[in-house]
Amino acid sequence: MAVERRFPSHHLVRTFLLIGLLGPGIYMIFPVVGPVFAYGTGAFGTGGGHWALANLWPDVPPPLTTPHAMPYDQITPRNCMPSLHTAWATAIFIHSRKGPRILRFAGTFWLIATLGATLGFGYHYGVDLIAGVVFVLTIEAALRSHDRGWDRSGIQLVAYGVTVFAALLVSYRYLPVEMAAHPWVFGPLLILAMISVIYGYARTTTLWELKAAPAPQPKPQPELV
Repeated sequence: MAVERRFPSHHLVRTFLLIGLLGPGIYMIFPVVGPVFAYGTGAFGTGGGHWALANLWPDVPPPLTTPHAMPYDQITPRNCMPSLHTAWATAIFIHSRKGPRILRFAGTFWLIATLGATLGFGYHYGVDLIAGVVFVLTIEAALRSHDRGWDRSGIQLVAYGVTVFAALLVSYRYLPVEMAAHPWVFGPLLILAMISVIYGYARTTTLWELKAAPAPQPKPQPELV
C-alpha cells in the first residue's frame, strides 16, 4: 500500500515518537494542569482528587479571579499544553484516511472518542485540543517534507504551523483574562486559526500527492497486419 501511495510515505510510529519526544519538552516550558488536577474530580475514576489544589468542581464553581500561577508538587502531571492525547489521535486519523473503510471508521471513532473523553473526564481544556491539532499537523508536515525533499511549499507549511502554534501559546499565557472576557471573539478566532492550519495541510499535501501520482500508461493498441 505504501508503494501505491495509499498512506503517507513515512510510518505512523515516527510521528508518534516525535510527538512523545517534543510534547514533554513543551510541558516543561508551558507547565499547565487540567481542570481535574486543579479543581478536583469532575468525574469518577479520573484520579485527580488527591492532586487537586482545591476540591471545588463540580459542587462549587472555581473562583473567577485574575489568572495567576498555582504551585504544585513534583508529581502532579503537567499534561495539558499541547494535548498529546489529541495529537496522537489526530495522527491516527490522518494515517487512516486512505485505508480500507473499516480503518477509516476506526480512525474517526478514535479521534472523536479521544476528544470527548479528555474533555469529559477533565484532563484537558478546549484550548489544549486546538493546540494539539496544530502541533501534530506541523510535525506531520515536517516529516512528509523531509521524505519528499524540502521545497518552498513544505517550508511554508511547517513555518506557518510553528507560527500559529507559538501564537496560541503566547495568547494563552498573556491574554487569558481578555479571552475569558470576550469568548465570542476569541473562541472563533482560535478555531479559525486551527482550521487555517488544517486547510493549509490538506491543500499542500493533496498537491504533493497529485504530483507524485504516476502518469497513466497507454494501453497497447492492436497492430494492423
